[in-house]
Amino acid sequence: MSSSELEISRTLGELNELAIAGYALGFHIEYTTPKFVFQTYPKAWLDYYSSNGLIMRDPMVAWGFENTGTQRWSLLEDPAGVMVMAADHGMNYGVVIAVASGDSRSIGGFAHTDREFTDGEIEQMHRDVALIHEYTADTSALDPETVEHLKKMSIMVTHPGS
Repeated sequence: MSSSELEISRTLGELNELAIAGYALGFHIEYTTPKFVFQTYPKAWLDYYSSNGLIMRDPMVAWGFENTGTQRWSLLEDPAGVMVMAADHGMNYGVVIAVASGDSRSIGGFAHTDREFTDGEIEQMHRDVALIHEYTADTSALDPETVEHLKKMSIMVTHPGS
């Protein structure tokens, strides 16, 4: 395993510890398709979100395409009530993080069950997302084995036990 793979694995583990109710990360989104996706939200929420086409109404997605930085879920405009639906699935508090470099954008949503994230936690998650964004920016600079491992990690994180 390369040093970048180890760093990405370590960083994803750190994000998992901070976002106890799960997260969804899309790295290097082109049009609407990310190069890498990592999701740990509850399966029931992922299924509900997908079957109801919530991505088109998700205020995190809209905010992440229009901004960079961080924003608490409680401060997002949510006319469709997506965050209320998330709370119905145990994700009561959260933050959206967006980073960009050149024309590449990465967006992540992070959830907590019982409290807002602290400013320090949000700063750490922002650094972590920026680090993974940087490590995965130029897949042509990575050896093919590393790219394949990242894709497998994406599947393992998103679909544990697959």
